[in-house]
Amino acid sequence: MAVPEVRLLGKVAVSHAGREVGLGPDRQRCVLAALAVDAGRVVSVERLVERVWGGTPPTRARATLLSYLSRLRHATADVEGVDVARRPGGYALEVDRDSVDLHRFRDLRARAREGGDERAAALLGEALGLWRGEALTGLGGDWAAAERARLDRERRDAEDELTDVRLRLGRGEDLVPDLAVRAEESPLDERVAGQYVLALHRAGRTADALAHYRRVRERLVDELGADPGPALRELHRRILAGDPALRPATAGDAPGPVPRQLPAVPASFVGRRAELAGLDAALADRATVVITAIAGAGGIGKTTLALHWAHRHADRFPDGQLFADLRGFSPDGRPMDPAVAVRGFLDALGVEPGRIPADPHAQAGLFRSLVAGKRMVVVLDNAADTAQVTPLLPGSPTCTVVVTSRNLLPGLVAGHAAHHVRLDVLSDREARALLAERLGDRVTAEPGAVRELIALCGGFPLALGIVAAHARTRPHVPLAALAADLRDLGLGALDADEPAASLPAVLSWSRDALTSPQATAFALLGVAPGADVGLPAAASLTGLHPDEARVVLRGLEQASLISQEPHGRYRMHDLIRAYAVDTARDLPDDVRDAALRRVLDFYTHTAHAAARLLNPQRRPLGLHSPAPGARPLPLPDVAAALAWLDTEHAGLLAAQRTAAAQHRHDTVWQVAWALITFHARRAHLRDRLAVWRAALDAAAHLPDPAARVRAHRFLGVACTDLGRHDEAAEHLHQALALAEHHRDPAEQALTHQTLARACERRGDDRRALLHATRALGFFRGLDQPVWVASALNDVGWCAARLGEHDTARAHCQDALALHRRHDNPRGVADTLDSLGYIEHRTGDHRQAVRHYRQALALFRELGNTGTVATTLEKLGHPHAALGEHDTARAVWREALDLFHTQHRADDAARVERLLEDLHRGVPAVRG
Repeated sequence: MAVPEVRLLGKVAVSHAGREVGLGPDRQRCVLAALAVDAGRVVSVERLVERVWGGTPPTRARATLLSYLSRLRHATADVEGVDVARRPGGYALEVDRDSVDLHRFRDLRARAREGGDERAAALLGEALGLWRGEALTGLGGDWAAAERARLDRERRDAEDELTDVRLRLGRGEDLVPDLAVRAEESPLDERVAGQYVLALHRAGRTADALAHYRRVRERLVDELGADPGPALRELHRRILAGDPALRPATAGDAPGPVPRQLPAVPASFVGRRAELAGLDAALADRATVVITAIAGAGGIGKTTLALHWAHRHADRFPDGQLFADLRGFSPDGRPMDPAVAVRGFLDALGVEPGRIPADPHAQAGLFRSLVAGKRMVVVLDNAADTAQVTPLLPGSPTCTVVVTSRNLLPGLVAGHAAHHVRLDVLSDREARALLAERLGDRVTAEPGAVRELIALCGGFPLALGIVAAHARTRPHVPLAALAADLRDLGLGALDADEPAASLPAVLSWSRDALTSPQATAFALLGVAPGADVGLPAAASLTGLHPDEARVVLRGLEQASLISQEPHGRYRMHDLIRAYAVDTARDLPDDVRDAALRRVLDFYTHTAHAAARLLNPQRRPLGLHSPAPGARPLPLPDVAAALAWLDTEHAGLLAAQRTAAAQHRHDTVWQVAWALITFHARRAHLRDRLAVWRAALDAAAHLPDPAARVRAHRFLGVACTDLGRHDEAAEHLHQALALAEHHRDPAEQALTHQTLARACERRGDDRRALLHATRALGFFRGLDQPVWVASALNDVGWCAARLGEHDTARAHCQDALALHRRHDNPRGVADTLDSLGYIEHRTGDHRQAVRHYRQALALFRELGNTGTVATTLEKLGHPHAALGEHDTARAVWREALDLFHTQHRADDAARVERLLEDLHRGVPAVRG
């Protein structure tokens, strides 16, 4: 069966069975070309219009294009295997890509890079034979011109590749005529100049070769102000030296050695699918020499990945494999001089010692000349920096380079277009697979111990390998005992006399390469509060200006000792943190203590400012001035305060624990105080309990007796909200007794108010009303109108719970007016919530909905997600009473989601029952 042919490398044409298909006018042929360059892929109508008419198409361009497409479809209807097809998103030329001369040309070039020189010469000759003139002959327009120029560059590159192959095969004299023309057309092209000079030399015209070199050099100096590059200069030197390797090959010449330097295939390789796929994808990019930089912490598995991949693709590199451990991070701390690595490569390539030039730059040039056009892989392991790697990079697109380093090597990525692969820890599944491969049935026999080992190693491959080695060398020791050692000894359990099998030793090589500011910051980050840290906190910790801290952190990140998370925070792996903690012990006590004071002051002062924004009515604390070098973050508004607290919440909890360990009792108390409103708004119930337990312990060491009163009171609040009613009552009665003992009417009032809430949660509404009334009496005597308004609402709520609705409504309306007069949106929202409850209980469900909706809007604006959930639950009841079941279902489902998010299991269970009752048509209990 005749195969159709679509031609772009010359006149645009379609032929079949020796017959050329009529494609119509130039623009119609341009449409076919615009589809053929992307054969098999969809091209949008917009892209087609742009390719045919450029950036300013005529008004009816789209309609005209559709007409062209219809005519092309009709013209190719009888050509089997060619179809101009309509597809979602545009049109496609459905054709075997080998039927399009452009794609066959590119495929032949790619295949030529995968074999030996003889095969490459044949394939490249076949590829260039597909050209029948200038690409896209006769087509006008900007796109056709740009595409024509690009394709012409591809043709010239293929010609250069074929010439390089023929020169490697020993050819010379027969290449001179063609190269003379190309040298005249491209007088500044050093690659063509080098080919021409070598061909002339091999043809016995050495004088002409040297004369052409001089002309090229003079022209480069005159027009570009630069000498020839290293490769051309090295060729000139070798010709002058009479290098016998430049003579034409003869039948008796023996091929050079094929180096096979890769170390053994790593054992127990698991996972890394995404990284392997990235390396495979990079190999497909053959525009230039393929360079991949694998970066990660010491012991993370970079070398294992590089060697596994290189061995897996050994067949792709028939001309050999080169390997060098550059010792960028090693026990002696001295990275290998790249000249030493180059000399090793030259030896491996069979260069006789007498042929190796003395100059290191010339040696690097000779290395590039020897590997030019060869299918080789070069693995450069454990590189220190880009400068160490650069002299070892081939210049040929047939070569592939894999570099591993603990540094990110940004210069290699920016300056040499290296593909960057950042290696991280193994997943739990991959870690288990690694242990199973090395330990066999023992992993199945002790699943609990294996889970603990995996958790303690945190996916760190070297740590897992050390654990596996301990298990294999001590087969009678249970894995549970190894897990206990690792749990009790920490990093010490991963230490050993042999440095390569010691995680502390491996990490020490990275630390030794740090600058002094980086090493100090690394140690301090180990003892900093929290699992991660933001730049402002890190700046206070280190005492650096934020810009200086950013530079230091970037250095630690490039050294793979910390990682920057997507939201801009910095994190250490737990094992690296453990090593950083060990190094922090080497710091002077005053340096470490000052750093902790700075970062704790940062958290305390910033949190205090956030608390004041969330609740301006609260009386501020009398904080001491921040330590020198601490830079609390300015927060402009409530939104910024909430965002900061959300981000730093875990850090603040850790800061309080650190302060407790440092016996900084005032800081422990101040952090708890600063989180009061935030914890209430976000319903962080268990965290609130923890911080106030710590604050109560700290209060015993503080001179202000009110600190103990408040700590007991807020512990009472925390216990109440968690349903720990007996514990809540104990703390609240202690708070009341202390407040009475110290004759503190404000604390008595606040404690009665809290007792009212606790009694109501226990179902004792009558006692709750009694405490709320007492609180109101105290507040009236304190000249605190906002507190009075809050107490009025409490009395109204308790009265409503008892069915005393007129009393309840009167108190709540007075509270609402007072809150609005003093611009207290939280108080307004709380009171509207109470009024919604009152109106629902008295049968005015529509008014209840209005009150609840207004309260919800304010709670949402305040970011008070805890109360939003509670009010949503209440709102569902009047909607259900009004027969608005879909609306009731929607608000209850939203409440349920929030309760689950806030870990409020009892509340969630109650709402689930409401939804089930609504589904069954059972009337809801009056809310």
